[in-house]
Amino acid sequence: MIAATMFTGCYTALVTPFTKSGAVDEPRLQALVEAQIKAGVAGLVPCGTTGEAPTLSHAEHNHVVELVVRFAAKRCQVIAGTGSNSTDEAIEMTRHAAAAGADASLQVSPYYNKPTQAGLYAHFRRIAEDGGLPIVIYNIPGRCGVDVANETTAKLRRDLPQRVVGLKEATGNVDRVSQLRQLVDKDFAILSGDDGLTLPMMAVGAQGVISVASNVMPREVTALVQAALKGDFVAAKAMHARLYPLFKDLFIETNPGPVKAALAMMGQIEEAYRLPLVPLSEANKVALRKTLAALGLVQ
Repeated sequence: MIAATMFTGCYTALVTPFTKSGAVDEPRLQALVEAQIKAGVAGLVPCGTTGEAPTLSHAEHNHVVELVVRFAAKRCQVIAGTGSNSTDEAIEMTRHAAAAGADASLQVSPYYNKPTQAGLYAHFRRIAEDGGLPIVIYNIPGRCGVDVANETTAKLRRDLPQRVVGLKEATGNVDRVSQLRQLVDKDFAILSGDDGLTLPMMAVGAQGVISVASNVMPREVTALVQAALKGDFVAAKAMHARLYPLFKDLFIETNPGPVKAALAMMGQIEEAYRLPLVPLSEANKVALRKTLAALGLVQ
């Protein structure tokens, strides 16, 4: 069995549903939260990449976090996406999430300004010390242009063990998990940032996933993670094989385009985005619908 940490299991990187007019669709958001909790997810992660945080105003961002915390009503954990490439802005949003009742914050690497490892350390340390919440570092160099070295993460954990509690690993490199596991204590949470790598990452020391696919199939992704946590990798491998076409097709175009298209096909949200994101191409919609139909999710 895999030892539990503060954050263990399947956490859904929640989409932000919009109305046709472009406003945050609060009734649909509440329905999504209820469906996720009913399916047994460990937690919800609003206002991350999948939640289209870059196109939410600051007021909308804070409001979505407030709504998800209120809708969840302590029935699952909430890790609020409150990262920024401005340290002061990240602290401000994290303090708001703390006041709203979130359990932790997800802190993406500062994008565009490309800090050094010393800058990354200083950035995350300030947020951990002044934001009022434990932080989960989000390492996704493909979007941010900078990689948080395992040594930097380990130093932050050693220096602030009560505040730096986990890492969302989205480099696409399973070996990073093995390397980091050698540098941090067993209570530090490592969560896969790629659905397709959840199983191999858990096999070498991760405790779960922050998942895009669990927007669509929360019960099934949760079951896969729970099987791996129990050490039943035969069952987990079978679940992975069944879900893999979905994992792949949810990135057929830039996330969250495919997952919002899938939820719209399933009748759960409007297929509405904010520029510069646009709807999927018709060819990719056909491919995605075929995968959803094979899983019994649409006609």
